[in-house]
Amino acid sequence: MRDDRDPPATGAPVVLQVDRLTTVFDLGGREAPAVRAVSFAIRAGESLALVGESGSGKSVTALSLLRLIHPPGRISGGSILWKGQDLVRLDERRLHQIRGREIALVLQDPGTALNPVFTIGDQIIDTLLAHGAAPRPGLRARMLELLDLARIQDPERRATDYPHQLSGGLRQRAMIALALAGNPALLIADEPTTGLDATTQSKIVDLLRDLVGRQNLSLLLISHDLAVVGACADRVAVMYAGQIIEEGPARAVLDTPRHPYTRGLLASVPSSAPGVPLPGIEGSPPRLGELAPACAFAPRCPERLETCETVMPEPWMVGTEGVTRCHLHDPARLVPPDATDAERAGPGP
Repeated sequence: MRDDRDPPATGAPVVLQVDRLTTVFDLGGREAPAVRAVSFAIRAGESLALVGESGSGKSVTALSLLRLIHPPGRISGGSILWKGQDLVRLDERRLHQIRGREIALVLQDPGTALNPVFTIGDQIIDTLLAHGAAPRPGLRARMLELLDLARIQDPERRATDYPHQLSGGLRQRAMIALALAGNPALLIADEPTTGLDATTQSKIVDLLRDLVGRQNLSLLLISHDLAVVGACADRVAVMYAGQIIEEGPARAVLDTPRHPYTRGLLASVPSSAPGVPLPGIEGSPPRLGELAPACAFAPRCPERLETCETVMPEPWMVGTEGVTRCHLHDPARLVPPDATDAERAGPGP
């Protein structure tokens, strides 16, 4: 994963610390949780990927980070520490200064995110003005620089194009240029390659990877495409039914997944061998508001235990850096009942 450059040092400062973030939707007098006590951290210069099926809570998590959840949705608990400030409790004026300028969002569908009645160049210039990111005499030069940074060829000509005149890949590059206008420290990219052909997807992935390295950005990548995740991410967090059920270094999670759901996702990735059927994951994710008070994946899990259907699993450490929320990795279950005290304590330092 990301073999073209060294991963960020473990001593790099944490810029985003999310602790037990919970987002609910008020439906018919009851709370339906879409994000359930989610915790993760992103260091300066690090890329974290949130992966999972549609409806797992990835995009709601991303929107919650910038408090862009609107009624009937709301953040009901937890904290979002951005450089020491809790965005959950920050006043709207200060939050407005952070959105776009310090944390930028690349939305999934640039066709609807871009304004159809303004040229790409004008939209970038307006964004620069809104963030005070360039002096007025230098606005056009900075706009062209951003288009070039997003690898849009012939930026002078493309700046005069309207969104409908651009291909899907170019619209996504224009969205990335817009996101970079405020010189953010964290880029949140929500399914940035969805709907693009394989060649264009690869180019967008290369662009994101290059920007993280050259601009010293931190990246939160939202994706269901494990090939994209493998090319971009330092760490991977797998979401299911609003929870992170596995997290760790990208190579560890993708090469030796511990949770049955992660293994199912990886098994369902098409191979290069023609005619090989995909195993898939039986069943469907639970609907919003229909969660059992135990493991949400248990009804679909081929490795479920009896306790999976009655007890919520804890997020247990696996190895030195990984975490898995699965009863299969409960330390109490893995230690034989007749083990000695020394065996239960594990290896010494």
